[in-house]
Amino acid sequence: MWMQRPAVINCPPGLEYLTQIDQLLIKQVIDAIETFVPYEVQNRYTCYNTLGQSVYRCYEESDFCSRAFCGASRPFVLHILNNNNSEVIRAIRPFRCDCYPCCS
Repeated sequence: MWMQRPAVINCPPGLEYLTQIDQLLIKQVIDAIETFVPYEVQNRYTCYNTLGQSVYRCYEESDFCSRAFCGASRPFVLHILNNNNSEVIRAIRPFRCDCYPCCS
């Protein structure tokens, strides 16, 4: 069940939900294939309010090689969608090198 969209003036489309909540619970959606294969798949998440209503869906955009060889340091784009599948936020995470002192 999705949270009802509040009517808020002067708020970017899709972000109205955030004006009505004080916390956002994020739960990873686990694909069945992840339990059987030894490599990472693109992560997906659902964001809920405290009443358990869906607020956003999120999915990671990354390539296979980054997931396989870079692990948690991999670069990715996180797409955050509302209940109409419209992107409301796009977060870009660049590659993060932790293996050498000069990269930290």
